[in-house]
Amino acid sequence: MGKSKERKEGESKLTFFSRLLGVFFNPKDTFKALSEKPKWADMLIVLLMLVAVYATMIAPYIPQDQIKLLESDAKGRAKMGEEGYNQRLKFWEDPPAFVAITGIFMQPISLLIGFLIQTLIILGIGRLTSTEGKYIQIFSAFIHANSINLVLGNALRAFLISSRESVFQTTTSLALFFPRLETMSPAYVVLTQVDFFQLWVFGILGFALSEIFKIELKKGLILSFSFWFIRSLFYIAIGLLGMKLGS
Repeated sequence: MGKSKERKEGESKLTFFSRLLGVFFNPKDTFKALSEKPKWADMLIVLLMLVAVYATMIAPYIPQDQIKLLESDAKGRAKMGEEGYNQRLKFWEDPPAFVAITGIFMQPISLLIGFLIQTLIILGIGRLTSTEGKYIQIFSAFIHANSINLVLGNALRAFLISSRESVFQTTTSLALFFPRLETMSPAYVVLTQVDFFQLWVFGILGFALSEIFKIELKKGLILSFSFWFIRSLFYIAIGLLGMKLGS
């Protein structure tokens, strides 16, 4: 009778909405239940759909940002030449439909690939501290933790973007406190990696990793934020490299 009751309580924690709410309000128990019985398909599908909706909502503002960027980039204009500049400007003034469609489809695809690769890296780092834990457990936990950023974070960003009518000028990172900072500056690239929703994601991911790898919560948090730091360095390097190639 006792085991049946525990089983029912465990199943109630694993319904979609209980997991979604649990990530926000009761991460410790939620990730403990997920580590024992990983679930991911329904949450992954919902997040991929929401990312596609988010991409659709912000798509109309991207051409406007590109035009502003072209107009303010004197060096780029000189490098392209007057004819090349006018062609690029004309392209963004009336972009083909495939540009928006490609962006809408690519965001969910790149997100899925990112989930798969990052889960593997976290597993590799975790192996330095424990022999416990399986790929599917981390994959499930990582997807659920990211619901904070992809549900709440993207909802706020979509609101801010529609209010400001700009994607480039919208951020939920430390760059928010430096409104005069140029979006194409190295400082902006660095500050955008310290995103408040991402910090929340990796904070609660520490609970999951402590349960999955059977380690102390402190070690789980260190493991989680170590990965965040490595990932941030990678994105900063990509951002700076892109700026250098584009200059």
